[in-house]
Amino acid sequence: AMEVQYLYPGIKIIEKPAIFYYQTEINQLLSLIVNTFYRKKEIFLRELISNSSDALDKVRYISISEPSVLNDEPDFYIHIIPSKANNSLTVADSGVGMSKMDLINNIGTIARSGTKRFIEALQQGTDLSLIGQFGVGFYASYLVSVKIIIYTKATYDHYYAWESLTGGSYSITRVGPIKNFGRGTRVCIFLKDDQLEFLEERRIREIVKKHSEFISYPIALEVEKIIEKDVVEGENKNETGLDSKTDVKTQPKRIKEVKKELEILNKQKPIWMKRIQDITEEEYISFYKTITNDWEEYLSKKHFIVEGQVDFKAILFIPKRAPFDLFDARKKSNNIKLYVRRVFIMDNCQELLPDYLNFIKGIVDSEDLPLNISREALQQNKILKVIKKNLIKKVIEMLFELSCDNDDYSKFYEAFSKNLKLGVHEDSQNRSKFAELLRYRSSKCSDESVSFKEYISRCGTKQKNIYYIIGENIATIKKSPFIEKLISKNIEVLFMIDPMDEYCMQQLKEFEGYKLVCVTKEGFHLEEFDEIERKKFDELVARYSDLCTVVKEIIGDKVEKVVLSERIEKSPACLVTGEYGWTANMERIMKAQALRDSSMSSYMESKKTLELNPYNKIIQELNRRIELDRTDKLIRDLSHLIFDITNIVSGFSIENPTNFSERISRILELGLNISNEKPYKKKNNYKGNENTDYWSGVNSYLHKVD
Repeated sequence: AMEVQYLYPGIKIIEKPAIFYYQTEINQLLSLIVNTFYRKKEIFLRELISNSSDALDKVRYISISEPSVLNDEPDFYIHIIPSKANNSLTVADSGVGMSKMDLINNIGTIARSGTKRFIEALQQGTDLSLIGQFGVGFYASYLVSVKIIIYTKATYDHYYAWESLTGGSYSITRVGPIKNFGRGTRVCIFLKDDQLEFLEERRIREIVKKHSEFISYPIALEVEKIIEKDVVEGENKNETGLDSKTDVKTQPKRIKEVKKELEILNKQKPIWMKRIQDITEEEYISFYKTITNDWEEYLSKKHFIVEGQVDFKAILFIPKRAPFDLFDARKKSNNIKLYVRRVFIMDNCQELLPDYLNFIKGIVDSEDLPLNISREALQQNKILKVIKKNLIKKVIEMLFELSCDNDDYSKFYEAFSKNLKLGVHEDSQNRSKFAELLRYRSSKCSDESVSFKEYISRCGTKQKNIYYIIGENIATIKKSPFIEKLISKNIEVLFMIDPMDEYCMQQLKEFEGYKLVCVTKEGFHLEEFDEIERKKFDELVARYSDLCTVVKEIIGDKVEKVVLSERIEKSPACLVTGEYGWTANMERIMKAQALRDSSMSSYMESKKTLELNPYNKIIQELNRRIELDRTDKLIRDLSHLIFDITNIVSGFSIENPTNFSERISRILELGLNISNEKPYKKKNNYKGNENTDYWSGVNSYLHKVD
C-alpha cells in the first residue's frame, strides 16, 4: 500500500489492498519475457500506446450513443511522462478505464487463449515483437521494468491502483480521487537500471515515430524546456521594476528555469487522406506496420478511392506470411479497420470481407455510414454490402497484379493458397477468377507451378479435358498407375497434393469450356484415342469379358464392377472411385478427422471399380488360365492378391492386412524354395473347410489364407 503512494504522494487508500495471483500461463509467459535475451525492448512502448489507443476507441464508440461518459474528461489524449527523479515512465490515456473486474480479467487472467499460444510460438522461435498480435502486449513491459503500477478510473466507477508484486502476484487497492485524472488509465513503469534510455526524450520520439505515428489520437510527450528570464536581486526596486541608480548591486540577473510542457509527437494526418501520388513507399510500410504489428514489410498493396453510389477510401495490404491462427474459427479477425469520416468505428467488422479473404489487412474509411451504427445494423446495411463487393473486386485485381511477378506470387501462394481454394469453394460469383489464380505442379513442369490457362495453351487440338490427380505427395503421384497412359501419350496431368484441392475440385467442374477430369475416378475416356486404337480396345474388352466376370465373382461386394482399363499401361490393375463419391485421398483425409460423423462416410465412401490392364503379363496369364479352366483355384489367390496390391497403389487401405501379409510371406517362401508344405501332394483324407483345402499346383499353399 505504501508503494501506491510512491507516485502520487497525497493519495488516500480507501480499501485495504487485495492480493491476487497470476494464472499459471501468465507466470510462464512472464518468466519467459523476463529471462529472454531480446534486443528490441522498445516494443513495450508501442504496445502500451496501442492499448491506450484501443481504450480511447472504446470510449469514443460508447460516447456516440451515451455522450455523458465524456463528462469527467472530454478530451481524448495519450501522454508519455518520463520522470528521472524515480526512473519511471508513465503512459497515461483518457480511454475507457478499467473496473476492478477488468483489472483482474485483462491483466491477471487470460481472457483469451493468446497467452498460451504466444508461449508455444515463442518456444518455437517466433519473434517476441509479435506479442501484440496475440493480444497480450501489456506483458512486454516486463522486458524493462522492476515494478509496474497502474492507476485506472472508468466512468461511473472508483479509482483503483494495480501493482505488480514479486512471486507471481499483484495487488489491487481502491484509492481516493487523483487530481486532473477524470477517466482513463495510467501505466507507470519503474525501469531497470540498464533501461534508463527510455527516459530520454530523443529515444521516446524515435520509438513513437517508428511505431505509433498513425495512431489517430494525439500522443504528447512531457518535455523539459529551459526558459531564461531576468530577475532582480535586492529590495531596492522602484515601481517600474527597474533598479535605482544609487545601488549598483541591484543589476538584473539572468536565470534559467526548467518548465515542463506537453509536445505532440504524431502530427501526421491519416495517410489515406493524402493524395495517392504524394505518399512514399516508406510511409505505406510504416502505416502497414502500425496497423498490423507486423515487423516485416507487406507483399503487395492497393490504395484506392471509390466515388459514386458510395464514397469511401481504402488501403489494402497482403502480408508476406500467414499468421499462426489464420483458420482458427474462435479468433475474431481484426484485419480491416473501419473508419467513418476519419473516426475509428471497429476493427473486427466481419461484413467487409468474406472469411476466405481473412488474410487481407488494411483500412476502409466511409463517407456515408452513420457514426453510431451498431453491429446488428451493419449486417443489414446496404452501403456496407456495396463496399464489400468493391473490396472483393479490388482484392482480385491486386492478386492478378501480384500474379504477374512469379517470385512474389510464389511467396504469396505458399502462404495463402488455401484461401484461394476456399474462394473457389465458397464464392460462386468469383469462382472462375479465383480458379485462374490457382497454380499446380504438373507432369510437364516439375519445378514450377502452372495455371489452368498455361495448361490449356499446351493442349492438343483433340483435347477437351483438363486432367488432374489428387494424392498425398508429388513423389507418390508421379509413380501412380492412373497417369501411365496419359503420360505415354504426352498429355499433361496436373498434380494436386493439398487436402483443400479435394473441396475445391468438387465445386470447380470446368474451366473456360474445358472439363476438369480426375484420373482416379470412373467415367474416364481418352478422347485422344484414334479410330484404330478404339477398335483394338473394343476387341480386347470382348476377349477379356470372362476374366472380368470371374474376378468380380471372387472379390464380391468389395468392388462394384471389374472392367478393362484405358488409363494404365504397365501396372496390372487400378482401383477407381465413383464419379461423385470421395477419391482415395479424400477417404484418407476424412478418416483422419477426429470429430467426423461416421454416418456420412457410408454413402460418401465411393463405389469402387477394379480396372485391369490387358497389356500386363500377369493379367494376360490370368486370362489364359481362365480360358483353360475357370475353376483353377490359383485364379482365386491371384485375384485377391492383385486386388490388395491395387488397393495400396491406388491410395486405399487394406481391409484385412493379416491375410495380405500371410499371402505375401507364402509367396516369398515359395519364391525362395523354403516352403515346408508339400504342395504337389493332394490330401484326400482332409475333411475341412473348402477354403483351407490343399490342391495340387505350385502355389497350392497360398490358398489356405482366404
